[in-house]
Amino acid sequence: MDDNAMVAETEEIDWGENRAEDGKNINKTDTLSSNVHAGLPDPITDPVTRSLVKGDYLYFHYGCDGQDDRGWGCGYRTVQTMASWLRRNCFPLTGKREAPPSLPEMQQALVTAGDKPGSFSRSRGWIGTFEASLVLDIYYDVPCKLVHVRGGGAELERVAVQELHRHFEKHGSPVMMGGDRDNSSKGVLGVCTGDAGSHLLVADPHYYGGPLGRTELQERGWVSWRRVSSLDQSSFYNLCLPQTANR
Repeated sequence: MDDNAMVAETEEIDWGENRAEDGKNINKTDTLSSNVHAGLPDPITDPVTRSLVKGDYLYFHYGCDGQDDRGWGCGYRTVQTMASWLRRNCFPLTGKREAPPSLPEMQQALVTAGDKPGSFSRSRGWIGTFEASLVLDIYYDVPCKLVHVRGGGAELERVAVQELHRHFEKHGSPVMMGGDRDNSSKGVLGVCTGDAGSHLLVADPHYYGGPLGRTELQERGWVSWRRVSSLDQSSFYNLCLPQTANR
């Protein structure tokens, strides 16, 4: 385990019951890795522009609290990563810090807000960037900017890359990214642009298993730079960008 691990009991996380993968109970000595992008080399030499997340956050992923959410929980995990950043960087740290909301709590909040029917609570229904914006507003009173990009490739380069550079320079928080054909939620932690195009720094919430340090997460590709042109050319994409400058 790297030295970037944070003891989870300080987060008062509801650890659930059993991890389905290995049958072992999760207890409060388990850890979540923090700032998992740190130390990752730039994807290109001499980038023209490079903008990264600012401040501390935790990396949330499938099953990290004992709930097996494989196949539907990636959006919630990205929201939890974003929420952990908000708790560390936008609010007073007096007393015990609140944990990011659990998956059932987020679902119930969306039902209470009228966005989802009652049957959504305790379901395996997934969420996208719009629901993420509602959850962050409900729990943290932080509004989000939603950006729709009509297609991959050149459209992502033209619209999303510039939005992300502006966001990280002004606000500094992690961003949620999702789409239609490419409907896997991604946490975006940075953007790097060179003469031949741009790369996104992605924290992939789809990892399932025991705690890993940042070095192993990077080596396994769960935290990596991804060329914008490698994303699905036929998918539209949405970005959820927390507007935190006034906090």
